[in-house]
Order: sequence, then structure tokens, then C-alpha cells
Amino acid sequence: MDTQQQKSWRVLLVGDHCEDVYHYGVCDRLSPEAPVPILRQEETTSKPGMSSNVKKNLQSLGVKVTHYHNNETIKKHRLIDSRYNQHLMRFDEGEVGLLAEFNLDKISNIKNVDAVVISDYNKGFLRSDTISQLCEKFKDTPMFVDTKKTDLSMFVGCTIKINEKEFSAIKRMPPEGDYIVTLGEGGALYKDVIYPTEKTEVFDVCGAGDVFLAALVYGYLKHGAMPKAVEIANKCASFSVSKMGTYVLTKEDLKSIL
Repeated sequence: MDTQQQKSWRVLLVGDHCEDVYHYGVCDRLSPEAPVPILRQEETTSKPGMSSNVKKNLQSLGVKVTHYHNNETIKKHRLIDSRYNQHLMRFDEGEVGLLAEFNLDKISNIKNVDAVVISDYNKGFLRSDTISQLCEKFKDTPMFVDTKKTDLSMFVGCTIKINEKEFSAIKRMPPEGDYIVTLGEGGALYKDVIYPTEKTEVFDVCGAGDVFLAALVYGYLKHGAMPKAVEIANKCASFSVSKMGTYVLTKEDLKSIL
């Protein structure tokens, strides 16, 4: 696949933003102050996370993205023993729940997009009534959703990508719409059909759902068929978990995957 030769699609992306920060080092002794390990930090990297990871992957797939997200700082710090790629702990920075809510007036003039993507980590940026209005505004446009909410009744007519644990916790469902349930190593479930994924060595699942969502949107826009889109999303997400840290697909990756 050559992303330079394909049609240029336009996508509206709305969702929560964070920075994924990785602190790499060596952990070889315990603290004398408490029975906890000490990480001797050697390197720190920072990458855009949550909806911003979706954006980066869509752009790598050749999609033009208009992105609206919170401006407040949310950081997820992960401490990694680099000798074994062992994730030791995570601590979060930022006032979750105190984010300024998304104002629909910002997209009042946006029309003629090929798809709308909602990446909702339930941090407070997207309220239920705002989502309802967003779905109504773009009801004639393919809409794709990844959400941490348990009440999904406002996502009317959307294709909802959700993992198995989150699916089992749903309290209310929309009257119409489709579900794609990701099953980890088991693949993905869509309309009672399981789409298997190739076995791969898992290093880090962080961001795999974002990669799946971006590849799903790309696959649907390219082929116009959800089963094919699920196959593509499976392959891309499976590839991403073989990499350490929040991963963005490259053009070289896509040539080997697709």
C-alpha cells in the first residue's frame, strides 16, 4: 500500500488528550525507607496519547485530521526497567474531571468530512449531551467511537469499538449502532463473527486500542466494508503491541502489515 497514491480522506476527531511519559532505567535495589524498588532513571521519552495517538496513526495512514481536544495537562508517567521492559508502576498528573467541556460551536462550520471519530476516555471533556448533539449533527456521516463510559445511549448510529471488559460493564446501550469488541489475543468480535489475530510477542499494550481505532477508520474509508476494516485493524493493533511504548505506525510498517 502506498499512502501517497491513495485518496485523501478528511476526518473530524474529538476526544481527550494526554502525554504518555516513559521513564526508563535500571532497578537493582530496594529503598531503605520502604520495601519498594528504586529506579535509576537513564532516559525519559514523551509521546502524545489518547485521542492524540489516534490522530498520529490516522495521519500515518494518509488521513487528514481536524482534531479538537482538551488543553489542560494530563500526563501518564510509566516507570520501566529497561533491562527486561518491565513496567514497574504508573502515576498520573492532571486534574481529571475538571477539564473544560468541549464547545460544539467550534465545529459549527465543519462539513463534508468522510468520517467522525470520538475518542472518549471519560475524563470530562465530552459530556453526554454534547455527544448526543454531535451524533445528531453528523448522523449522515460514518461515526466511530471508542469510549470508557458505561452509559452508551447517546452514541446513536455509531460504530462503537470497545474492549471485552468494558463491554461487560455497559449499563445502557444506544437504540441503534454496531459494536466491535476487541478480545486481546483472541482478535475481535463483530456481528457474532470472531476475527482472529496473528499471535505475536506482547511487549506493551498501551495505545493498542488507539491504533485499532485509527486503522478501523482507515480500513472502512478505503474498502467501504466493516469486515475488511476489522481485519486491517486487527493486524495493525497486533503489530503495535510488539513495540514498547505508545506506538505510531510508519509507512514501512504498513507495507509489511497490509
